[in-house]
Amino acid sequence: MTQAKRLNDSAAARWLALIIVSFTMMCGYFITDVMAPLEDLLTKIPAEGGLGWTSDEYGFFSGAYGYINVFLLMLFFGGIILDKCGVRFTGVMCSGLMLVGTLIKWYALDGDFGSAQLFGYPMQVILAALGFAIFGMGAEITGITVTKVIAKWFTGYELALAMGLQVAMARIGTAAALACSLPFANAMGDVAAPVLLGAALLCIGFIAYMVYCVMDKKLDASVAASVQVEEEEGFKFSDLKVIFTNTGFWLIAILCVLFYSGVFPFLKFATKLMIYKYNVEPELAGLIPAMLPFGTILLTPIFGSLYDRLGKGATLMVIGSAMLTLVHVLFALPILNVWWFAILVMIVLGIAFSLVPSAMWPSVPKIIPMKQLGSAYAIIFYIQNIGLSMVPVMIGKVIQEYATVQTAEGTTYDYTIPMSIFAVFGVISILVALILKRVDKRNGYGLELPNIKK
Repeated sequence: MTQAKRLNDSAAARWLALIIVSFTMMCGYFITDVMAPLEDLLTKIPAEGGLGWTSDEYGFFSGAYGYINVFLLMLFFGGIILDKCGVRFTGVMCSGLMLVGTLIKWYALDGDFGSAQLFGYPMQVILAALGFAIFGMGAEITGITVTKVIAKWFTGYELALAMGLQVAMARIGTAAALACSLPFANAMGDVAAPVLLGAALLCIGFIAYMVYCVMDKKLDASVAASVQVEEEEGFKFSDLKVIFTNTGFWLIAILCVLFYSGVFPFLKFATKLMIYKYNVEPELAGLIPAMLPFGTILLTPIFGSLYDRLGKGATLMVIGSAMLTLVHVLFALPILNVWWFAILVMIVLGIAFSLVPSAMWPSVPKIIPMKQLGSAYAIIFYIQNIGLSMVPVMIGKVIQEYATVQTAEGTTYDYTIPMSIFAVFGVISILVALILKRVDKRNGYGLELPNIKK
């Protein structure tokens, strides 16, 4: 008897599913970084068209992305919900949370709350942070859900390529936010306008995911239920022991939080860095940080393919961490404060940001068995969120206390100390990657071996 074809046996169907869920995530990444180019506008006084925020308040807001995930353990609960309820329910729920959080943030930025304060911060900042925190909860769990969606459709097919292309589409969202947010806000005369634009995009992304749900239901109908599938869908707390007792897993988790803390929080402050250190016009300042995600769109799939064919995953992580350190040292040094040098350094950061993720994420399945892989990724995301939420708060306070300089011409900024902190993250990343390489050699994880078996 001929076995019935599954829906994902169709190349057109599985690539369409990838495009749909990747589009939803791309819209989410737009909102994640839509405020980064607006920092200078936010911190200007209202008479100059700003909202009068301080660098401390901006740092508190930027870190809010991970507050609910970190302090309320929502990534853990989100993983359980995903395993228990499946990708359709979880994806719709979390893409809806992204939209709701974005609308709250837009309401906060567009409203007038007078002098009301809460926890020592203006009510406007508190509400904007609350919206960003709700959005961050939805975005992170949606990210895990989309990863599971891709595995569901592409296992046995072009899984690595599909994951690489999903990352590339996400970077398009980041690049669009960094490049277009400030010009759009200036054109509309409203700092909240880019957020409202992002909310409109998320509406489209939410509808797109509903379309995917129809495809997913058809996929489930085309695949006969099996004991293996039921086992993979279940969740056992005893499975966590395999993860928590694995040295290689912890090294990758620590490397992840250190490396990403040197990239994403940096992007929150990079536009203002370009304005005050490299004398770039405010309307163009966001274009230089936007080069980072544009570069990764091309390079991440290329480096991933190299890892698939040649191996050397741990070595790639060491090289990428060293490049991250070099970048932030160059940003900290008082040399060549011109726009073209900033572009060159940002290109190096783009290469580093392509090297490490393209080697790090595919290395996890070599260390953790497939049965516990979903929980492992959820824990790594959780640990990563600690850095993504706490580092912007710390950098904002450092800029407020140690980098703000009052001159006769007005306020300017000295970014030596903030960039030095990012450089320290890079140095520790190098050490962790070197230890991982040594542990890999001792335990035989195979990180230096090709992914494609000949």
